[in-house]
Amino acid sequence: MGLKTWLDHWPVYRQLTGTDPLGRGAASKSRRRAELTPRTATAERVVKSVCPYCAVGCGQNVYVDDGTVTQIEGDPDSPISRGRLCPKGAASEQLVNSPTRETKVRYRRPYGTEWEDLDLDTALDMIADRVIQTRRRTWQDTDEHGRYLNRTMGISHLGGATLDNEENYLIKKLYTALGAIQIENQARI
Repeated sequence: MGLKTWLDHWPVYRQLTGTDPLGRGAASKSRRRAELTPRTATAERVVKSVCPYCAVGCGQNVYVDDGTVTQIEGDPDSPISRGRLCPKGAASEQLVNSPTRETKVRYRRPYGTEWEDLDLDTALDMIADRVIQTRRRTWQDTDEHGRYLNRTMGISHLGGATLDNEENYLIKKLYTALGAIQIENQARI
């Protein structure tokens, strides 16, 4: 390769000797750049979502192609995050597509040493049975002075900060209806 040929491939030389001395047009574009396409260009549709990691509620654009999430980016229309995501939010696509993500209900019996797979209906029935059994066993109608309590001290709830107000409201109503009085949220602790 001669000196002239080598210089022609050097971007600074092309910039200074060409028609773009400030390097804002053709001089700044390479052949490789011209062949690139955006990661989001192949998506069939864009779904609006909210980041699942904290209580801020940053808006996300979830790019879906053939039923698979291909990219997650900040939603510029979100008044909360205005298109920005923290490092965890920007990496949330890995949360969805990770090969180590559990997609089955895993259960380890009391004093067991091995995990077993359960179908979702069986797991939900087990949870419901345990809630009902605990509520019946720990229900308090009155205290020692005959005052009405109508509560259970055997069920409590500690909520996470990733839930929004509507979800927290519904959880509070559920646990109050069950008679639980120990209802707390991570955001207050």
